[in-house]
Amino acid sequence: MSHHSSQLPAWQKRLLTLALAAFGTVIFWLLNLPLPFLFGPMTACLIAALAHVPIKGFGQVSVAARTILGVAVGASITPALFAELPKMAGSVALIPLFILLIGLFGVPFFRKVWGFDLPTAYYAAMPGGLQDMVIFGTEAGGNPRALSLIHATRVLILVTLAPLFLTLVYGADLTNPIGAPARDIPVSELLMMIAAAWIGWKGGERIGLFGASILGPMIVTAVLSLSDMIHTRPPLEAILAAQFFIGCGIGVHFVGVTLAELRRVVIAGVTYVVLLAALAAVFTLVVTGLGLGQPVEAFLAFAPGGQAEMTVLAIVTGADLGFVITHHLTRIILVIIGAPIVAALIRRRTKPRG
Repeated sequence: MSHHSSQLPAWQKRLLTLALAAFGTVIFWLLNLPLPFLFGPMTACLIAALAHVPIKGFGQVSVAARTILGVAVGASITPALFAELPKMAGSVALIPLFILLIGLFGVPFFRKVWGFDLPTAYYAAMPGGLQDMVIFGTEAGGNPRALSLIHATRVLILVTLAPLFLTLVYGADLTNPIGAPARDIPVSELLMMIAAAWIGWKGGERIGLFGASILGPMIVTAVLSLSDMIHTRPPLEAILAAQFFIGCGIGVHFVGVTLAELRRVVIAGVTYVVLLAALAAVFTLVVTGLGLGQPVEAFLAFAPGGQAEMTVLAIVTGADLGFVITHHLTRIILVIIGAPIVAALIRRRTKPRG
């Protein structure tokens, strides 16, 4: 790619990204491949990024797309879900053990096998939100570029492998209807969903809520759902749009990757995901063996992918959204609460002795 093309204005890069992502979606749709609105844009943007095509993410539009999934999760929080919470307690109680094992395997893996410094190794190993782990890791003295690539690789590989695993191992169907078309949903509910998405997102950002674009809308919509004002998840068109922008975002993360980074950082991320997937599979067996959950729900609950991406997979498999998200929230909250504490310990350990 010429130097001139990389100097394109941001709007032209975004237009090119949109065209490539739309092309990817159409190809996946015509070939009847699974999740065309997620995998089409993801694959097209990933190939373009690795080929050094000047593409660019959609910034706040992509963040806004995540609010749709926050509303979808919030709409699934009903009085019936609260009745189910005690049944989930057993499998939720396994999450701290899951995180501990990830740390015990992951930190030495990145430190000893791949030679990363301690802050980078810790934040690369921890399966929190991608942005949160990069921010915390950078503040703790880690390498932001390596962290961003490792977590983007984790999400990319899990989003790619999880549907294969779900269909081949558990016989799950990825064709569950993801929502009613907008025309079938009362206008009053559509307007409430838009308000919940906006107020939750911006209000969440204002108070410094982590993952504000998903958690803020989720909380506001849950209140509306529990108040019997919202009775359905966002329309089909909105959830497909969310998939499209999330797919683009995963692919665009690999813009500017060098061969050296591919050889070291991305391969480290890929091999680590295999370890994580094996650990998630073990926990899935434990949860199902003890009768604490169904296989598909248990796998999605412990698969350490991004919260938005796992929400999409839970919707398309018809899994119990409440069950899956309760586990992801517990994992992310524990990782995020633990992150500053561990950062302080790392700083103390790596401080040069006087």
